[in-house]
Amino acid sequence: MKKIILSLALSILTLFSFATKPHVNKVKVNTTTSTVKWTGFKVASAHEGTINVQSGVLDFDHGLLIGGNFVIDMNSIKNTDIESEEYSAKLESHLKNEDFFNVAEFPTAVLTITNAKKRDGNDYYILADLTIKGKTHPITFAAVVTSKELSFSAIANIKIDRTKWDVTYNSGNFFENLGDYLIKDEIEFDVFLLSVK
Repeated sequence: MKKIILSLALSILTLFSFATKPHVNKVKVNTTTSTVKWTGFKVASAHEGTINVQSGVLDFDHGLLIGGNFVIDMNSIKNTDIESEEYSAKLESHLKNEDFFNVAEFPTAVLTITNAKKRDGNDYYILADLTIKGKTHPITFAAVVTSKELSFSAIANIKIDRTKWDVTYNSGNFFENLGDYLIKDEIEFDVFLLSVK
């Protein structure tokens, strides 16, 4: 009788372990069709542009987002709002040099999702680690993630304080009397990701 009970208990434990074991699918980001738009703000104006996702995956457990990792190509920073090619190129060059992102020394940035909590519908609350210029800080943001089998689309608006990553050029928190030259600390990213088909 004890053997039967023991066998039954082991069977239940095995079934429970199987049922709760995560089945993780790592679905690649389509770096060609995915887009990241950035916006930086001055006192009375703003500049905007794009930056490329170099590689990335989203992790799903039975259709539920549980993690992910993205590498951003910092050399791909582009400006899209200045009509003059000369001044647009100057801004891009400035953003890439030591005043801002120092892409020669830090050619990539990395975002790693550490926790994803599903809310209503396809809404998620995301906790992630963002690494820029070799410095890592946690960030939080909301995202809408739609998944079906091995495909997904994801939309998010991410806002960061650039000074946390040692991007302090013309920040009012570090320099005085900047006037119209002041650049606000917040940078905004509108992210649209699609999976590889």
